[in-house]
Amino acid sequence: MAQPLSTAIDTAFKSNIVPDQEYLLQGSVLDKSVEVLLHRLRGLCDNVDSGPEPFQDHEMCFSIRTTPTPLNLRVRRALDHQDMPWQLRYIGQPEYGDKMRPTIIRSSIDIGCSASVVEFLTELGCRMEFEYIARGYMFRKGRMKITVSKIFKMNQNKAQDNMEPISESYLVELSVLAPRGQDAIAEDMRSFAEQLRPLVNLEKVDYKRLTHGPP
Repeated sequence: MAQPLSTAIDTAFKSNIVPDQEYLLQGSVLDKSVEVLLHRLRGLCDNVDSGPEPFQDHEMCFSIRTTPTPLNLRVRRALDHQDMPWQLRYIGQPEYGDKMRPTIIRSSIDIGCSASVVEFLTELGCRMEFEYIARGYMFRKGRMKITVSKIFKMNQNKAQDNMEPISESYLVELSVLAPRGQDAIAEDMRSFAEQLRPLVNLEKVDYKRLTHGPP
């Protein structure tokens, strides 16, 4: 007899077979140096023959304050592949650990959805905090994903022409989505990040410290 879907999902999570943990390192590189970094990544990553995968995404960040800590949800759609499903993503609070932990760890769950997800979240009481356009390239190295993206402000009329970049640099992210308990992947990420120095320093970025300053 088949078990209910809810029971199957609960069993999958308890068995640590669902990739719901994101290991993350972040950094930035100036516009004038990004081509050198892209060249290095082409040599290090798996998609050498086909080259990096370009992307242009529109991301909207929502929050709902049902608890003292707001619940954050992100909606992303591919502007260069209009036929692709939209993505709804839950991101938990980051865990920085001590200095010996190589990466940030945070809960992360992605769900494919339709364009009506924005209306659905609004009806639930979610509020859109901000939105932006991310344009860049994605590389793969085993289970690791590396993105090099330029972040643009969203125009008031939602037009994609003459978009204004928020800075003179590119955001670089190294991440792995894996089941719980696979912390060894963090050491692989640290080793890979070392190969990108000094072009980019990938680190555990604590945004609270950036906002409020050190204690």
